[in-house]
Amino acid sequence: MFPDENSWAEARLSRRAAIGAALVAGSAAGALAHTQAEAPAKAPRYAMKKSINLWAFPYPDAMSLEACLRLAKDAGFDGIELNYDLESELSPKSGTPEFAAIRRMADKIGIAISGLCSFLFWPYPMTSNDPAKRARSLELGQKMIQAAHDLGTDNLLVVPGAVHIPWRTDYEPVPNDVCDARAREAVAKLLPMAEKLGVNLNIENIFFNGYLLSPMEMVAFVDSFRSPRLHCHFDTGNIMMFQFPEHWIKILGKRIQNVHFKEFTKKGTDYSLETFRPLLDGTTNWPAVLAALDATGYRGYLTFEYFHPWLYHPEALVYQTSDSLDRMLGRK
Repeated sequence: MFPDENSWAEARLSRRAAIGAALVAGSAAGALAHTQAEAPAKAPRYAMKKSINLWAFPYPDAMSLEACLRLAKDAGFDGIELNYDLESELSPKSGTPEFAAIRRMADKIGIAISGLCSFLFWPYPMTSNDPAKRARSLELGQKMIQAAHDLGTDNLLVVPGAVHIPWRTDYEPVPNDVCDARAREAVAKLLPMAEKLGVNLNIENIFFNGYLLSPMEMVAFVDSFRSPRLHCHFDTGNIMMFQFPEHWIKILGKRIQNVHFKEFTKKGTDYSLETFRPLLDGTTNWPAVLAALDATGYRGYLTFEYFHPWLYHPEALVYQTSDSLDRMLGRK
């Protein structure tokens, strides 16, 4: 193929040089692509506030309320959402003086109380077939309104009722029309006190209770009361099983007064509370969710809700969540 040895040697050297140059160029291109993959575009910066629910802390078993507030503040949260129950200092055992003292403690630490919520709407549903439970639910609802006012927050999460509560064996299913009538009656009875004390009753969307299962139903329910103190508490995880939070947000719009960020994965088959995950460890389209909230003009709290404080180093979950929210909000 080559006329002499010198020509063959020159050709071989030229070939090696060409291959070497190609390898260098390929490596450079690969390195650039790798660098670009490791450095995704920074999220837009959003003016919403960071909050975390008290259920993410080992309270009251391993941490005091003051320690939880201080940890949330140290981790960089703007607010913390408290939970009303039957036994702790956040319960009917406390009154205005005790709640006012908690508010002063939070003020001293420098963290806001972003809202008040409760699991008590499940053992004492507003739509129960048991009149005694319905009466107890109204009584507790009034106590929560007063507690929210005394704690210095204008946000109270309200679960208005349920057709079915699959995790409770003591709840007899309620027909949809009866559930709706009872829920409306109960909310109507709570609104005068809420309006007087300046507390928002924020109706939460739930995925297992069989009631208000579409954003259009939620809009119709909230708008029907024509009250400046009735709004939506939108929970991203509570409709992720079969729906998408970014779709709801566009429809609910400015009715959204408070927000739960609950992470959920559509890849699993567990439909209990165990299906919720640490923030960003799921399939929620957070960029779409934040863009949708921003488009409504929402500037309130984004509260991480999680029911399982970590057994070891529980503070790690708090710091990890704060860091995740910073990234989602374009702060990092």
